[in-house]
Amino acid sequence: MNFISIEYAVFFAVAFVGWWGLSALRPSFATDGGRLLASWPRIIFLLAMSYGFYAAWDWRYLPLIFGSSTVDFFLARIIANEPSASRRKALLTITVVLNLGFLGFFKYWNFGVENVELLRAWLTGTAPKTSDAMRVLLPPVGISFFTFESMSYVIDVYRGDLPAHRSYLRYLLFVSFFPHLVAGPIVRPRDLLPQLEAVPSLPSRVGAEALFLIAVGLLKKVVFADQLAIHLVDRVFDQPERYSAIEVLAGVYGYAVQIYCDFSGYSDIAIGSALLLGVRFPPNFDAPYTSSNLAEFWRRWHISLSSWLRDYLYIPLGGNRGSNLATYRNLMLTMLLGGLWHGASWTFVFWGFLHGLGLAVTRAVERAGGKSAGKPKRFLPKPVGVVLTFHYVCLAWIFFRAPTFDIGTRVLKQIATGTTFHPNLPPIVAALLALGIAVHHTPRVIYDRLRAAFAALPAPAQGAMLFVVAVVLHEAASVKAVPFVYFQF
Repeated sequence: MNFISIEYAVFFAVAFVGWWGLSALRPSFATDGGRLLASWPRIIFLLAMSYGFYAAWDWRYLPLIFGSSTVDFFLARIIANEPSASRRKALLTITVVLNLGFLGFFKYWNFGVENVELLRAWLTGTAPKTSDAMRVLLPPVGISFFTFESMSYVIDVYRGDLPAHRSYLRYLLFVSFFPHLVAGPIVRPRDLLPQLEAVPSLPSRVGAEALFLIAVGLLKKVVFADQLAIHLVDRVFDQPERYSAIEVLAGVYGYAVQIYCDFSGYSDIAIGSALLLGVRFPPNFDAPYTSSNLAEFWRRWHISLSSWLRDYLYIPLGGNRGSNLATYRNLMLTMLLGGLWHGASWTFVFWGFLHGLGLAVTRAVERAGGKSAGKPKRFLPKPVGVVLTFHYVCLAWIFFRAPTFDIGTRVLKQIATGTTFHPNLPPIVAALLALGIAVHHTPRVIYDRLRAAFAALPAPAQGAMLFVVAVVLHEAASVKAVPFVYFQF
């Protein structure tokens, strides 16, 4: 059920009406028990809708998300009440092994089988062959996201950062809440669970903000991401030799814009959808291509994932508390595993390696330069840093997008030819690429003013503007549906 489909619009309309209709129920007596009793119908309704949303992708994996959520909920309660430190650690180990075991089996089993067979073929000098009987089904959609969310809850309870939640149904809803279920953002339990306990509300300005976010997200996805993918990026990465250096370079820039507009557009729609149900997610992107170094880029790109990797992987590994060498090791391990999290392919691992290397170099330069006013001294003028950081990120994007190392190296070789003819780069595509980059660098204050201005409009004017957006989306929509990039993760 794609976020840009008519099916999702109908589904969300049912969820919206049902949620707010049931939320209007009031207890007959003003006690905690009465308020809890009145909240059950809406919680059960939204939980059923969320499971139905997931079943629309693949109903066979519903027991997986239900079972893993159930195990984590009860293990966390046991951990919270267990006085023995050794038993608490053993229980935490069980939940980590179970969660990562499910993730590893479904997402990486085929990858492991293929690499074992390649190694066997290399050692024996025979042709590789893998039986289909050794393969598992395609991994459950969103397994990387809901595994991290549920596992982080148990870890937070173990650390004492969060009390064990009392409501089983609300916890199931926290994991399966459909706006963030299949592609994030990765919402922390401390951010979402309290909101599911509170009585929801939807002031008119918040509703207008949500509609604005959804409209912006749809424009990013349909007008920028999909058009650049169809008319430029996919063609260049399919056969880079057919294009000149400048066309291939435009394709690389195009992918940088595509993946940003695709995933930040999805995040906008997800955040807006949740907001219409009275739930506010943290922001997930903050103009990452305006970053002047790679560390800043990761504070702005996919914020929910980068902060999760920091808090649950980088810091437990030791963070920057040890020697310089240990810090660089921790950065590299975090980014290598972050790359593998994105997909079962060595190209993703290499993408993580490039970012780990870049972060280590950034850290080394900052330490060598010292600090000024408590902050690392700027090694380069900010505009130069922004340009260099963007191009390093684009270099890494080549291997993120390329299905094989061969394609990635062919892209680089074609850029190195320096050819400049560009019959395959029509003005409309070049203009769309330039506009996407320009809009990304538009100061945040302008975006905030536009959002505030939209929220201040009377309802008929808001409706008229949304109708114009709908017309633009209809005209820009391609016959071929382009799936969201992060749905594969």
